[in-house]
Amino acid sequence: MSNSKMLIDVGSTYFKVATENKISHHFRNFDKNIYDDLVLKCGDELNNCDKADIQICSSANGGLSTLIIGLTESFSLKYASNIAYNSGINIIETVVYSQIDTYPIPSEMLDVVIVVGAIDSVEKVYDQVLIDYLSKLNYSNIVYVGSVTQHDFLTQNIPNIVLLPNIIDNKLKMVEDDLKEYLTNLYQADIMGKEDIKRLYELTSNQIFSTPYIVNKSLPLIHTKLDVADPFIVIDIGGATTDIHYSKDLVDDNIITNNEYDRLVFKKLGVYKSRESLVHTAKNNEFVYELLAHLNTTENMLDEVSEKSTKLLMQLSIFLVLYKISHHHKSYLNIKLDTLNSVVLTGGITKVLDDVEMEDILSFFYKKLLNYDTTPTLVVDRDYSIWTLGMNK
Repeated sequence: MSNSKMLIDVGSTYFKVATENKISHHFRNFDKNIYDDLVLKCGDELNNCDKADIQICSSANGGLSTLIIGLTESFSLKYASNIAYNSGINIIETVVYSQIDTYPIPSEMLDVVIVVGAIDSVEKVYDQVLIDYLSKLNYSNIVYVGSVTQHDFLTQNIPNIVLLPNIIDNKLKMVEDDLKEYLTNLYQADIMGKEDIKRLYELTSNQIFSTPYIVNKSLPLIHTKLDVADPFIVIDIGGATTDIHYSKDLVDDNIITNNEYDRLVFKKLGVYKSRESLVHTAKNNEFVYELLAHLNTTENMLDEVSEKSTKLLMQLSIFLVLYKISHHHKSYLNIKLDTLNSVVLTGGITKVLDDVEMEDILSFFYKKLLNYDTTPTLVVDRDYSIWTLGMNK
């Protein structure tokens, strides 16, 4: 057995394997479980490494879906969302408690519900309305990170609720460590609960991390791999989700955390597993039809299943994710896109589109929506090498 090191990223559509000499990509065989497929394709490399020298990260379990209930957009929901995104969590819905009756009930099973609100000295935050709403949800876990005055009421009315310290201190600053640890452990438990992922521990003696967490760890070192000029964002467009990694300096409403970089995930903007939701989002966007005309195609192409339509969806995913973080869209946050010097694209999209096709979308967005004649420099991580920096770190 040699002392060579091996890094493995298990994605929703590809395995990425990095050794000292190269990075290789292997399209997954969905008729096989992940362990058998990986051993079949990379058996020689695996046999040449000790378990201690094999490190694995994964996004194949899709992350955890969560619903967050809070008192205000500006504090409780914003803080809880920030912590959740950076713990590998996919937010399905955020609910303002005063408007809870107007929110539809999610039909899907939620991995976790987060309830937050008010500093510790505030009383009578929640009442029976919360209990009635929760009774209509399907969820596996529920955690409370708000005012301690509500602990007795919640434990008496909500079975199995986990009570953690408040994420809002008396000076309205965010306290993230306890909730982040809880969500990270929940994510790890989810990975361990997936038989495909659990078997990967037969290959390594190291902890398996979530890929978005690893990418965030990579960003301070990105200049050692790519010709990137600050400020920049990384857009990772894959088969199941689209992730954005960004410096906190790019957000007006900055939250003080321990992280230099943050992450947003769009669970419904993947090109394969969430194709239907991507098409639905595209058809309901006011600018997409002008983009389709610019690309010399029509909305009929969105409903086709072909190589040409997949390329179009990849292009639309770039546009839609930029739209969702721009001032044109009311969302969790808006990124200062007008200040960017570089946009890094990585993930499965780099296997489908060439640089010209990606630059065309970037240019259309900046000229049409931001009224800018110049666009940031496009940097393409076609080898999907960024994540290796975080694994080595």
